Amino acid sequence: MAGHSKWAKLKHFKGAIDAKRGKIFSRLSRDITLAAKAGGGDANANPRLRTLVLKAREANMPADNVDRAIKKGTGELPGVSYEDITYEGYGPGGVAFVVKVTTDNKNRAAAAVRSLFTRHGGNLASAGAVAFQFLHAGQFLIAKDKVGEDALLELALEVGADDVITTDDGHEVRCPVNAFDKVSHALETAGIRPDGSEIAYIPTTTVPVTDAAAAKALLKLQEALDDDEDVQAWFSNEEMDEAVAAAARG
Repeated sequence: MAGHSKWAKLKHFKGAIDAKRGKIFSRLSRDITLAAKAGGGDANANPRLRTLVLKAREANMPADNVDRAIKKGTGELPGVSYEDITYEGYGPGGVAFVVKVTTDNKNRAAAAVRSLFTRHGGNLASAGAVAFQFLHAGQFLIAKDKVGEDALLELALEVGADDVITTDDGHEVRCPVNAFDKVSHALETAGIRPDGSEIAYIPTTTVPVTDAAAAKALLKLQEALDDDEDVQAWFSNEEMDEAVAAAARG
């Protein structure tokens, strides 16, 4: 989501933990398996894995689930082979989407994502048609009461972050993708636990959505993506007032 609504997306994720706990655990398990496969099963030596394990704890994911996911990644337990895929598309009102998928069946995932866009008034686009409207970067969202802006800026810039943006909602730290793990570790070492952290597609241009019908169609597409088994995350560039979003949901 665009603008201030990145915080709304974070609240949506936290609310979804209780409503869709099984789906959240499934997503985290896949990410943990891939992180362990790429960097080993020792969270102390694998920053990406350590970050995901912390996320799992925050979501109250059982320790046994985390352990199994790690062992599938290291080959200690049998498991399926996952593949990361990124799709680009347009939703209702010309809103741009980037959809990240982790799947064990590329053909199934492609057909499912294409069908979701078509059924909800959108369409998939070719690679590169949409991504230029987003900044691919690490993103950390931190509440203001956890750290002051100056202290956070000094810490973040020292470990390779590009910027710290402070708004009424809180602090947002942005960094290059290859600095994500280093920034994450620095925040952890300083005792600062982000409210949200991910390698994100951050909109650089936005599309205003002011019509309730268009907003409703857009939210239905986003909800459908949330429900899809293979979709790990989606990013879109709408700018939607909270009143419009509330009317569309109501």
